[in-house]
Amino acid sequence: MTPGRIRILIADDHAVVRMGLAAMIRSEPDLEVVGEAHDGRQALELYRSLGPDILLTDLRMPELDAVALTQTLLREQPAARVIVLSTYDGEEEIYRALEAGAHAYLLKRESLGEEILKAIRAVSAGQRYLPASVAATLAGRMPRSELTAREIEVLRAVADGLRNKQIADQLQISEATVKVHVTNIMAKLSVADRTEAVTIALKRGIIRLG
Repeated sequence: MTPGRIRILIADDHAVVRMGLAAMIRSEPDLEVVGEAHDGRQALELYRSLGPDILLTDLRMPELDAVALTQTLLREQPAARVIVLSTYDGEEEIYRALEAGAHAYLLKRESLGEEILKAIRAVSAGQRYLPASVAATLAGRMPRSELTAREIEVLRAVADGLRNKQIADQLQISEATVKVHVTNIMAKLSVADRTEAVTIALKRGIIRLG
């Protein structure tokens, strides 16, 4: 450990990505990579043992995703600083990460070396960091589009191609209740039909296929 350097823990389930990030960070005189994790559980354990200044983590990982990982870390260590790096640009993906306590959200396709380095230094200085494209996406998130947990369950079932009766049987609720949920979903997402609701929900990251 070199005094004065920003100490970074990298978490990504792809070894090639970890190697690339580590090489870039190690080329900077004021930055230091103190560890690498291949899943969320290992990242949590390494954070506890290494005490880095910043956790740079992929959004989706085995064991614990970035949202759960960030929430756990901040409960244990309120001063923890997390940067989320992701291929997903849906507004709900971004919102959930920031709501969990992440200090920055970067898109892999846009985050060339300079962007990541800027984010690391800004977060280390106690700032939040959002690239313009991410900030613009987040600004478009309307409060009325917030779906309840049950509405999201219904929407996932709709995306799976289930009809109201099938959804009712699956969730053990009445068909009339399903119809109410579907109506509320379409109103909150400002769409005219079920197909459009699924399309918008997938685009925004509210639900995922598979």
